[in-house]
Amino acid sequence: MNSDFIVAVHALVFLNHKQSVVSSEALAENVCTNAARVRKVMAPLKRAGLVETREGNEGGYRFVGDAAAIDLASVADALDVRFVEARWHSGDVHKECLVASGMGGIMDDLFADLDAECRERLKQVTIASIDRRIFGAQTAEGTAVLPAAGSQPAA
Repeated sequence: MNSDFIVAVHALVFLNHKQSVVSSEALAENVCTNAARVRKVMAPLKRAGLVETREGNEGGYRFVGDAAAIDLASVADALDVRFVEARWHSGDVHKECLVASGMGGIMDDLFADLDAECRERLKQVTIASIDRRIFGAQTAEGTAVLPAAGSQPAA
């Protein structure tokens, strides 16, 4: 996994919270990265229909859709992210030794299973649930419910 997923989730939560058009520069400032990186990450999110763009001086990105229905697996799919993968394999498929010739395929299967498990977990986390963790939720009496441990107060 690369950090594009982190940038994307951060940007989507911020855009959902703002409920307005936000420039790539303002997104970059909030994410703590550069605007070119934000634009690169946002392009596949636009293609997936998670954000809309507006061009011009008042341009930028706007969150679209239902934050409670957009899960992090959808974000990962839009970015074509793999969470668990191996870029190097031990052994060699052409060796006579069954361990050396079979280990790469075994590890690929293991990593594919682990990646699928990550995606299943991410289906349980939505943009709205992250928003609630950050900002808390209002009870019927109007008092705020404290966010989960480690989360920050409203900006």
